[in-house]
Amino acid sequence: MTTSNNASGEIDPAVRAELARLRDSIDNIDAAVVHMLAERFKCTQQVGHLKAVHQLPPADPAREARQIERLRGLAESAKLDPAFAEKFLNFIIAEVIRHHERIAEDTVNGPVETAN
Repeated sequence: MTTSNNASGEIDPAVRAELARLRDSIDNIDAAVVHMLAERFKCTQQVGHLKAVHQLPPADPAREARQIERLRGLAESAKLDPAFAEKFLNFIIAEVIRHHERIAEDTVNGPVETAN
């Protein structure tokens, strides 16, 4: 069996370079995910304001169910665990609903000032 450590316990430079390359890719993907989530939340904030102005409920269970099914299908085709994708989307949906509730409350009562 080949090991990646040499006799002195040092990691082989080729292995270290491959780890660095892969970790750089992971860091880039993480940055992209954060930026995509930020864009998504900008859109959902606009949805929240539209719902608040028109007195629509913060949650839309039928749409949420459709989105979960859609995301599960996308996950399957991408070879990602659909259960994980569903958990991830449920986490995002819960945060969006929380934002929509706050926006609706602020629309009715005005924004609450917080002390710093």
